[in-house]
Amino acid sequence: MPSTLISTRAGWIDSPAAVFDAVQTALTESIGTPAHARHIRLVQYPPDHFTSGEGEGERYTNVEVTLFSGRTPELKQALFAAVKRNLGALGVPEQDVKVILIESPKENWS
Repeated sequence: MPSTLISTRAGWIDSPAAVFDAVQTALTESIGTPAHARHIRLVQYPPDHFTSGEGEGERYTNVEVTLFSGRTPELKQALFAAVKRNLGALGVPEQDVKVILIESPKENWS
């Protein structure tokens, strides 16, 4: 099951549960992660401890998904689109969402 880290600036998230649901739903819809397999961490940094690029807003969010190697490029693209769409429903502009997949062989997991 994937392990996911969501990083963003503090101050805009009213419901961490909604953020968890948005990302978990994206994982379930796109790559088939079971809905009950929630391994998600949310880290909210003080605004002066989290910087992003020019033109990126206060809700800029970085989503790192560590998972087994082997997903097709199409599944990866579906995951990217689903995360952006679901976080968009919470007010995060698509251009302010960065999704990074970190793939690892199964033998590196315990």
